[in-house]
Amino acid sequence: MFKKLVLSSLVLASSVFAANEVNVYSHRHYDTDKTLFKMFEEKTGIKVNVVKAKASALIKRIASEGENSPADILITVDAGRLFQAKSQDLLQSIESDYLTKNIPANYRDVDGKWFALTKRSRVAVYKIGSGTDQELSTYEDLANPKFKGQIVVRSSNNIYNQSLLAAMIEHHGEAYALSWAKGVVANMARTPKGNDRAQVKAVANGIGKIAIANTYYIGKMVNNKDKSQREAVAKMKIFFPKFEKGGTHINVSGAGVAKYAPNKANAIKFIEFLASADAQKLFAQGNYEYPVLAGIESSPLVTSWGTFKEDNISINSLGQNNAKAVKIFDQAGWK
Repeated sequence: MFKKLVLSSLVLASSVFAANEVNVYSHRHYDTDKTLFKMFEEKTGIKVNVVKAKASALIKRIASEGENSPADILITVDAGRLFQAKSQDLLQSIESDYLTKNIPANYRDVDGKWFALTKRSRVAVYKIGSGTDQELSTYEDLANPKFKGQIVVRSSNNIYNQSLLAAMIEHHGEAYALSWAKGVVANMARTPKGNDRAQVKAVANGIGKIAIANTYYIGKMVNNKDKSQREAVAKMKIFFPKFEKGGTHINVSGAGVAKYAPNKANAIKFIEFLASADAQKLFAQGNYEYPVLAGIESSPLVTSWGTFKEDNISINSLGQNNAKAVKIFDQAGWK
């Protein structure tokens, strides 16, 4: 009898503990996220357990863990990675009136398997006083021979570049996208290397005239402990290109509930919290990202960069066209 009581108590304790936690597999590595996790714990009493790694490693881990995976939520950057997790059947559809109502349809999965939490734009960055802004216009125009030897950009392995090309495919088709990629390659000032910040520093130091980078990295460089980053970005300014029949390219970071989430209800609460006004304000003010929730202001620094019209394609197409983009980059010789 005593053994049965002990066993029952252990089972009960285990179930109570499970009901008060949520296991987050996150590719994001920002202080704002740590603050938000703590805010959620204080607000709900639900403990947030975090596993951090690169998106590819997290996706591989969830797949290998299978039905025994403790993962409740996958958080990652770029729609391409979210689509990859969905295509491998690692996420489950969820129903949330709050998320459906407050996150625009083009910034969430068509099947409710992931939802955008923040937005960022991929832009052109140029040196102040160079006059380069007078020549810049559209993404399509970056392949114009007038920019020969002027563009610095990351490698084709970078998911942000893959999504930009995926958007080009969505707008113009594969043949045009290949021609465009070849044109950009011909206009490169150097073989692709380094991250987005390295591209900005290169132009600041006289290598090329146009750096392709995500907006929030500019904010990170402005307020950085590294003096070289602050000095480099102080010389630079953002230009928001647009697609000829669309707007400025937008990508997202987002979250989805893992297929075998042991704490599904908590996972949904957590994603809803990250899409709440308080969380969205912190994303915007602390990490220089654009909020997905309407009515939330960007940080003063981000606002100072100016306004732009967001592209009109569904964010889902970035993932759907990813494989085509990778193939086209290879054909174009984009290293």
